[in-house]
Amino acid sequence: MLPEHIRSELRAIVGEKHCLDRQEALVAYSYDATPMQQSLPDVVVMPQSTEEVQQIMRVAAKHQIPIVTRGAGSNLCAGTIPVGGGIVLVLNRMNQIVEIDEQNLTITVQPGVRTADIHQAVEAHGLFYPPDPGSMVISTIGGNIALNSGGLRGLKYGTTKDYVLGLEAVLPNGEIIRTGGKLMKDVAGYDLTKLLVGSEGTLAIITQAILKLIPKPQTQRVMLAMYADMSQAARSVSDIIANRIIPGTLEFLDQGTIRVVEDFKQIGLPTDVAAILLIGQDGEAETVDRDIDKISAICKKNDAVQIKVATTPEEADEVMTARRSALAALSRMRPTTILEDATVPRAQIAPMVAAIQEITERYGLHICTFGHAGDGNLHPTCMTDARNHEEIERVEDAFAEIFQAAIDLGGTITGEHGVGIVKAPYLEWKVGAAGIEVMKGIKQAFDPHNLLNPGKMFAKETRNRVVVNRA
Repeated sequence: MLPEHIRSELRAIVGEKHCLDRQEALVAYSYDATPMQQSLPDVVVMPQSTEEVQQIMRVAAKHQIPIVTRGAGSNLCAGTIPVGGGIVLVLNRMNQIVEIDEQNLTITVQPGVRTADIHQAVEAHGLFYPPDPGSMVISTIGGNIALNSGGLRGLKYGTTKDYVLGLEAVLPNGEIIRTGGKLMKDVAGYDLTKLLVGSEGTLAIITQAILKLIPKPQTQRVMLAMYADMSQAARSVSDIIANRIIPGTLEFLDQGTIRVVEDFKQIGLPTDVAAILLIGQDGEAETVDRDIDKISAICKKNDAVQIKVATTPEEADEVMTARRSALAALSRMRPTTILEDATVPRAQIAPMVAAIQEITERYGLHICTFGHAGDGNLHPTCMTDARNHEEIERVEDAFAEIFQAAIDLGGTITGEHGVGIVKAPYLEWKVGAAGIEVMKGIKQAFDPHNLLNPGKMFAKETRNRVVVNRA
């Protein structure tokens, strides 16, 4: 427990209503969307302005109290777990859209604005903010920036980092910095904007962001292609890109996911196919129609057993439901659902899926895989039970092999979920010991007393590498 005089300082900043220290409130902020991770904070503080964040940070710096910044708590790497206690700083009250600038094609927002609200606000002006993480209905833009969130449109439009032009942030010493601006070009010194994007709340507290917008696409169409073999689907992905077509969405579901989604939503998916590609295109109507026709021909050439092109908005929504409901459908299977995000070059999707299937069978687990076929970001998802400790050990060993397989195929341990706690033991596998030391140096420069989100990114002990002969 923090001493009463420190809690009084915090209450004086935000008001008693927005400074929570009762046990039931602390429990609510002791976990996020990551299973099997929980730790109680000492206090939960909810500021409404940059100035209040600055004052809270100064109190924390004076008393050497750790701060964990939190939005909706929807992250999947235990990035908002207060492992050292301290202050959980909830930014949901900072939820204002400050400005939509139609001349400079930007939107300025506070960190607590929901991603879906940004979409709705800018589309009313005929504009478009492409990043669309699966949690966009509840996730906040501050969390998206902290984790460099991706989404279904990543192949064509990129991820959050590609749309952050400028930031306002509070440093661990309580100083405020402002980076970038409404600029397409800015090479004045180190690119602090890009450094803060994806830093997982370990370097500074983001209090405002300037985001790039683009014109809203005129139209969009979606289609499904079904395959008897995963390699045929993977070849289709490669051939689509090789034909200089960049779809707005290019997703896939493996057979296990297809069966669970169909049981959940009953939208007419064939459950006897090995893989489904969900493909969408947007832009000018003539271009979209031409691309959909070309993509259909490519899928047929690669032995798709069935192709279904949505002809109405209702059918298009139904097709998208097949992908967006995957996690919800899988979560019904067993008490604990572990969703991961190993990523490989898209040419390696079929070998990666085969490796996941082999590992799953060898460990006697139930893992289904879906994800972003266009950018190689896969979501192997394990349905398990946290109460079964022996099984959880097998799950952890299996995912270690899956991460190693991704690295062996030229990939990475995480494409969009972040490192947080759960991926920290594997980070050195990807970046090497020298890379870890560079990152620690950056952390030391920003946060020499390790106040911001301690216990994340850098593991106390790196897990031993997995050596498996898959020849």
